[in-house]
Amino acid sequence: MDSLQSRWARLEPHVAVVGPEDDRPRPAVLLFHGCGGLRAHLPRYAEAAKALGWRAFVVDSYSHRGIGRAAAVAGVCTGLTLRGYERGGDILAALHGVSRRPDVDPDRIVLAGWSHGGWSIMEAMTADPNRRGALGLSDAGACSLKGVKAVWLAYPYVGPFAFNRLKAWRHCPRVLAVTCRRDHLTTVRNAEHVNALIRNCGAEVESWIAEGTHAFDEPSNIGPMRHDPALADEAIRRFGAFLEDVSPTV
Repeated sequence: MDSLQSRWARLEPHVAVVGPEDDRPRPAVLLFHGCGGLRAHLPRYAEAAKALGWRAFVVDSYSHRGIGRAAAVAGVCTGLTLRGYERGGDILAALHGVSRRPDVDPDRIVLAGWSHGGWSIMEAMTADPNRRGALGLSDAGACSLKGVKAVWLAYPYVGPFAFNRLKAWRHCPRVLAVTCRRDHLTTVRNAEHVNALIRNCGAEVESWIAEGTHAFDEPSNIGPMRHDPALADEAIRRFGAFLEDVSPTV
């Protein structure tokens, strides 16, 4: 079983860092991809963060596990392997590692997840860190969520396998939840029910219902998912506005 440090040591070589070329402690956003792995849209969000003076860390959860595109689609996207409550350890390990960098302000961190990545963030937020082996880590309780000021959830998976989707969050930062009107994995009603429960813990939750399919911002068309360039641009604009509102930089 990994510790926070050993999991971060495995993840860090596969983390893309995007941001101003200086050593000033800046706010940071950690980006976690969907079940299909890293795709072309996440670098666009990272660049939007950089333009605002943030540091963006795009975390690849698959490379160190030897999961390629085909295995991701066939295994992770179908729920057969690496479910959100197993990947949740990556969220804490990345938070643990990034917050200790001298060029990051540990008190101004945003977690951002798309689909499976959003599910994994929600698992990290609901898990009991004192339970032995929580999120697949030996020391989950050693990672503080205090510095997490906000969470961006882009069409997070909130279906049957997300067993803890209705549990209370143990840390309640500001949230922007993106729900897709034509999402084949959830109804708007189900997603809004989950959002309401997050609000009940005291979090400020903004909900945006995007008029598209699941993964509308990803430049590919698989099954019921359809890329919508205009809607993708709007999502990136909202992402940037969200970061700027959470913590303006100068």
